[in-house]
Amino acid sequence: MSSHATPIPMTSSACGPLTGVAQVPGDKSISHRSLILGAMCVGETTISGLLEGDDVLDTARAMRAFGAEVTDLGGGNWSVYGVGVGGFAEPEGVIDCGNSGTGVRLIMGAMATSPITATFTGDASLNGRPMARVTDPLALFGTQSVGRKGGRLPMTIVGAADPVPVRYVVPVPSAQVKSAVLLAGLNAPGQTVVIEAEATRDHTERMLAGFGAEITVEHTDEGRVITLTGQPELRAQHVDVPRDPSSAAFPVCAALIVPGSDVLVPGIGLNPTRAGLFTTLREMGADLTYENERTEGGEPVADLRARFSPDMKGIEVPPARAASMIDEYPVLSVVACFAQGQTMMRGVKELRVKESDRIDAMAKGLRANGVEVDEGPDWWAVTGLGHGKVPGGATCASQLDHRIAMSFMILGMAAKAPVSVDDGAPVTTSFPIFEPLMAQLGANVTKGAV
Repeated sequence: MSSHATPIPMTSSACGPLTGVAQVPGDKSISHRSLILGAMCVGETTISGLLEGDDVLDTARAMRAFGAEVTDLGGGNWSVYGVGVGGFAEPEGVIDCGNSGTGVRLIMGAMATSPITATFTGDASLNGRPMARVTDPLALFGTQSVGRKGGRLPMTIVGAADPVPVRYVVPVPSAQVKSAVLLAGLNAPGQTVVIEAEATRDHTERMLAGFGAEITVEHTDEGRVITLTGQPELRAQHVDVPRDPSSAAFPVCAALIVPGSDVLVPGIGLNPTRAGLFTTLREMGADLTYENERTEGGEPVADLRARFSPDMKGIEVPPARAASMIDEYPVLSVVACFAQGQTMMRGVKELRVKESDRIDAMAKGLRANGVEVDEGPDWWAVTGLGHGKVPGGATCASQLDHRIAMSFMILGMAAKAPVSVDDGAPVTTSFPIFEPLMAQLGANVTKGAV
């Protein structure tokens, strides 16, 4: 398995100004999709800038198990010789997706309309996450699934031998569910239609079009209506992966709260379905600017410059923005600790079913470090203490969640006393160079507890 067995405690302490250039890894969402869509083409797809974290490497191994030839060429460059839509072979062993909810749900969708059977598992965190939100719509194609109680992994998926196209209204905003249904629709005849009332990250739609699928997006009274014509021949191509805005969030937020900081984070994808955090930070009064705005590979990109911002104010984050920043709420809550007044975050129940219950994990850890947090099923609020007033000093549970671990490491960089997490090992799932990158900027992050 890709999961680790021995916890690795980490501690972050107050530091001097963070300065320099932060070259964050490639976008995780696009990296997953590049490997999967490359495996569903005929011919060679080349990828540059692939995120080589555990989550994406698990997806690469899965594509090999389904018959694609996936090769690491070095330096973030990869080659995928695909098997075509509907060409997946039945894997010989269990598919281990480690910690990745995105990986397992997208792969389930990609194989769901092929006449093969595959069994999926993951680490303790992933095996506790609900899969029915994906297997229920996949059943409409004719797919069968058998898993643990509550629709949890390990789970066996029996692909539909004679799939039918579906029309599916996504019940809660979820790019993973939408994407799984669209990937399943690739090997179903006719048109598969997905309707989402609230827009979620749209990398799958953009990339399907780029790979040659016939796909349209309309905005109607029902919501965002995505129509995919099945059984295309996808075109192998080159994919240049932009840098990950979710990873960029950590050096950006650290720079905003550490006195004297000035950090440039180049080449960040600013897809409007992903950039909600940066909009929110600017509304709070953050000194955060976009430089060298451009388009790369069909995605908007810019260099982000973040400077220490001692006068930020708490705000109410619009619930409609949640889908565009769902993974960034943990680190936003850290910034909120150093703002004046309350930051209210609503419409965030999806955080309850991520790698951990992220609201619960952050609330407990922030309270232990002297910050007031209120919460409900679908909301939470952090009452900021202002610059230089957060006590710190606690050890927090990471809950096998990479974003929880990194968020508390950012907290420790500006708190009065060091902050620790019981296990920082999950950081490698999405940001394997987090520790050396932050150290290069001037942070003081070390292995071991306080």
